[in-house]
Amino acid sequence: MCGLTTNGLVGTHMIALCGDHGMSETSAAGLLAVMGVFDLIGTTASGWLTDRYDPRKLLFVYYGLRGLSLIVLPFTDFSLVSLSFFAVFYGLDWIATVPPTVRLATEAFGDRDGPIVFGWIAAGHQAGAATAAVTAGVLRAMQGQYVEAFVLAGLTAFIAALASVLIRREIHAVCL
Repeated sequence: MCGLTTNGLVGTHMIALCGDHGMSETSAAGLLAVMGVFDLIGTTASGWLTDRYDPRKLLFVYYGLRGLSLIVLPFTDFSLVSLSFFAVFYGLDWIATVPPTVRLATEAFGDRDGPIVFGWIAAGHQAGAATAAVTAGVLRAMQGQYVEAFVLAGLTAFIAALASVLIRREIHAVCL
């Protein structure tokens, strides 16, 4: 779900979406750069929060806010103010899911196997990204707009948020 809502949709189609609303490619690429800067801040803060709070609840918040932002974006006025707000807000959330996901994988599978499991999660991330990239492109070609793609991605993020709180949290027993 993460790849579907980040690099598969926003990373691939954000510049074209902005272009559909009259923004130059250079300005739209600048928005992606702003997202990247705020991603560094958001992911670092997420690591700090993951050390202090239940990672399932953090994922619930992150995916919920991401879903909301994706649903709202196509209905904004695409002004510099609204897109800047989206870039900052979305950037803070872009990779914020990684620290709590790593924590959950390590807790469930241990220090030895947790990183391997996270590698498979990353592979799933890329599969979701590829699916979103293709689906959004097809929807854009058929409908002439990205509204459906962004709303569907937002709803998918809501599903991820709900699934996050359903994860059972068991600490892996380590034999010494």
